[in-house]
Amino acid sequence: MRIFWGILGLALVLASCKDQSSETGLPEAGPPEPLIAELQPRLEYGFNLNDFHVVADTIRRGDSFGELMIANKVEYPKIAQISEKYRDSFDVRRIRVGKPYLILKAKDTAQAAQVFIYQDDPINYTVVDFRDSAVAYKEKRPVSYREREVAGVIPDGGSLSMVIDQLGVDYQVTLDLSQVYAWTVDFSKLDAGDKFRIIFDEKYIQDSLYAGAGPIKAAYFEHGGRPLYAFSYHNDSLNIREYYDDQAENLRRTFLSMPIRFGRLSSRYNLKRKIRYYGYKVRPHRGTDYAAPIGTPILATADGVVTESTRRGGNGKYVKIRHNGTYSTQYLHMKAQKVKRGDYVRQGDVIGWIGMTGNTGGPHVCYRFWKNGRQVDPLREELPRAEPLAEAKQPEYFRYIGPLKEQLDCIPLEGGQPAAESDEFITYNQPEHALSEN
Repeated sequence: MRIFWGILGLALVLASCKDQSSETGLPEAGPPEPLIAELQPRLEYGFNLNDFHVVADTIRRGDSFGELMIANKVEYPKIAQISEKYRDSFDVRRIRVGKPYLILKAKDTAQAAQVFIYQDDPINYTVVDFRDSAVAYKEKRPVSYREREVAGVIPDGGSLSMVIDQLGVDYQVTLDLSQVYAWTVDFSKLDAGDKFRIIFDEKYIQDSLYAGAGPIKAAYFEHGGRPLYAFSYHNDSLNIREYYDDQAENLRRTFLSMPIRFGRLSSRYNLKRKIRYYGYKVRPHRGTDYAAPIGTPILATADGVVTESTRRGGNGKYVKIRHNGTYSTQYLHMKAQKVKRGDYVRQGDVIGWIGMTGNTGGPHVCYRFWKNGRQVDPLREELPRAEPLAEAKQPEYFRYIGPLKEQLDCIPLEGGQPAAESDEFITYNQPEHALSEN
């Protein structure tokens, strides 16, 4: 009997607790929450990285593509197929130390590499896909462009590169500006008080990761009190972008004034030169020497076809280019050549590097210039200008540069401080800027 009353009392207590719980309004316990939330897709390089086991690394000294893939369980026939069939897209012999890469592995016990992604630069990358038949292809990461304005004044004893660097601007802008004014300004002989204003784009990946400077849209350079405007404009007749001034005159000449971007004129063309080493006998110097550190890039001064790229006697390693039926140029004492006979080169292309091969007392390039088969002094030649902007295009050109010229003129020069930057990003799927970067 005591057991019966004990069980009844316990039942009443439990019933009372249930009623109290209902009265308090506390929610009844539901099904348990999932312990792991569903992963959000992590999309990069055209893949959802959550679908793979990801290995991120950089190419190290001694690494080869084949060894990396074999270590990550890729079958040898697929490696050979990429090496042989896709050399134009991805030359496996040219992977460089320090370049980043990703290996996307299968999420299984074998964890064999399915995709290899090689970062050529912050924007361009190569995908090698082993999942079916092995294929390789090039891709670009989406790029945003931010317009930037900067201005500066050359101080006494200063240089263009020094001032632009102090403004926190990519060194590429210095190189680009020197190319824009390569025919009108000697940047090795700037004056204190020379001024510049530049409008250009900066490239970003995912609106935050800086990926380099884009081409110069417009510039103003004041050298020795002489104002020089430059505007990037598409010349339909040539299907390229050129730089024209505020009078629609082409800033480019058919030849660069010198075959290096920055350097020192160390010896001029001189048919009566006497050299101490040869007992002060007259030994004509039919070249123009530009001194610069070993490894400095040497540029083709005009478009043309390489007729010689070899080594011979006192010339050392050299390149010779035929530009047309009238003009040829030659570049001596190279450390190494970058072009071979038969190559077509464009003005400004790197064709080799400063060295000391052949008869030379220091690192320099001896620049030789032929006109109608006779060597002449390029600094005394009246070289023709590049093709001008067609007269029919000039009204449209002046309408285009009007706002840009006003924008340039409004960039403050106080102490060379940069003007305010735009915070707006604009993403171009196929940017017109790319026309001038090709």
